[in-house]
Amino acid sequence: MPAKTTLDDDRAVPAEAVTPLIRGVAVLRRLTEAGGTLSASGLERSTGLARSTVDRIASTLARMGYVRLDGRDVVLAPRVMELGNAYLAALGLPALLASHADALADELDESVSLAVADRDGIRFIHQATRRRAMSLSFRIGDLLPAERTAPGPLFATEWTDAQWQAWHERRAADPEDRDFPAVPPREHTSPDADDEDFARRAERAGKDGWALDDQLIEPGLVAVSVPVRDPRAGGRIACVANVVSHTSRHTAANLRDTLLPRLRTAVAEMERELREAPEPAPGPAPAGLATWTGASKQELGREFVESLARGLTVLTAFGAGRAELTLTDVARATGLSRATARRALITYEHLGLVRQSGTRGFALTPRVLSLGFPPLSRTSLAQIATPHLAELADRVHESASLAVLTPSGEEIQYTARAATSRVMSVNVTVGTRLPAYATSMGRVLLADLPPGERRLGNLSPLTPHTTTDPTTLTAALENVRTLGYALVDEELEAGLRSVAVPVRDRTGRVVAAVNVAMHAARRSVEECVREVLPELMETAGRVEGDLAVAGRFARVSG
Repeated sequence: MPAKTTLDDDRAVPAEAVTPLIRGVAVLRRLTEAGGTLSASGLERSTGLARSTVDRIASTLARMGYVRLDGRDVVLAPRVMELGNAYLAALGLPALLASHADALADELDESVSLAVADRDGIRFIHQATRRRAMSLSFRIGDLLPAERTAPGPLFATEWTDAQWQAWHERRAADPEDRDFPAVPPREHTSPDADDEDFARRAERAGKDGWALDDQLIEPGLVAVSVPVRDPRAGGRIACVANVVSHTSRHTAANLRDTLLPRLRTAVAEMERELREAPEPAPGPAPAGLATWTGASKQELGREFVESLARGLTVLTAFGAGRAELTLTDVARATGLSRATARRALITYEHLGLVRQSGTRGFALTPRVLSLGFPPLSRTSLAQIATPHLAELADRVHESASLAVLTPSGEEIQYTARAATSRVMSVNVTVGTRLPAYATSMGRVLLADLPPGERRLGNLSPLTPHTTTDPTTLTAALENVRTLGYALVDEELEAGLRSVAVPVRDRTGRVVAAVNVAMHAARRSVEECVREVLPELMETAGRVEGDLAVAGRFARVSG
């Protein structure tokens, strides 16, 4: 087994490191680098691990909800984002500063990001993007080489001699940036000249207090950055605020002249936020994880790698108000023994995912974001829901769908579906729009709105059973609101019966609905409520769970 390929490090592995944990991290990184999906054989080749080892790791990660197994493919699942969420919550900066970045993006009509340093690279921790045909932003968690960005020279102003040396060694070993899959490789490179240029840019950034990226990553992309300094940490750089544009809109010089003043004002507001923000109260630590991993091992046998699962739970011990933890804190939060927690922390420190903080504490590093976060940071609700809809359709042997209200509020639009293999089945395609008042999903979505905001539209009779009286329909919506589900019986189409429940986001707001539709001859109304509704509610709960994790620090599109 080639050590460097699997372990991602030339250093000797500590004797107390947990080998299965190292291997599991390698699998998550390879999946991340591949965009979220790789075949088991592809993981075998890219990690250097035996196929049986890859299969056991994949089974363990699937049990944890971090991946799903789709035929021969291993696919990252939204639940894996809880690892990156632990880092972002512990860092605290997205929670404090994201609204300022969003407001600046709205004002400038340009993409705005926040970046932190990761050794001699940078990683984005927040993105406020503009919806244009030409997208200019990277994903949250993407690693970029410092010298090809605007934030990089600013972070380099605080590098030690050892950090500069490590950067020179990396540049010499990888002059084309092949180890940075988020950026295009350098086609023409002169390491010595490029290194001198970056050193000059860092020196200038230290004097000016800002830095430019004039098409360093690719032609047309320009950016301007200003450091956000933490008054509570002696004025050291906490993160860098970055405005990104394109030469069709701004030149680099124009960015400096027109947008830099407003960026500086926004950064001053961010620094005031850091200065005045109270210390966050510790959030709830994960509970029962050690018991769960033990039960999983007993159920799955050797296909469940308990040391990997227990090791990954250590990362989730960190979070808001828990940025620095002692060994005792980690053991208490996870329910693991001190010896098990200690070995996991030693392993993570070797892998660069954890650093020692203070005399007895530990803290997560930005590298935790390399464990699945970037490919999923731009996921959609439809992508989250589709696997769950497929499982639901298999269980109830009927078609399952997800829909949202259109901007008019009078129609629903199907955004995800899982069909069933029946001779006679409900045939609706993604993108189809139907009147909300006559559909089960529409009534669930309308019922969540205040009565004054409901737009019922033209209540035309679509079948002899369609409810067309506004008073009757309003009463039906209030009943849906009370019961938590809607059942529509042959009101949209003769012979069509469907039942729907809401899907809620982290705030409790209904953002979509899921339903099961069938021919009325296959199940009675009572059977729909008794047999289908519980399965439907369980599916909605799973979608909501994934949505809560995926949407904590990233935007989930509808």
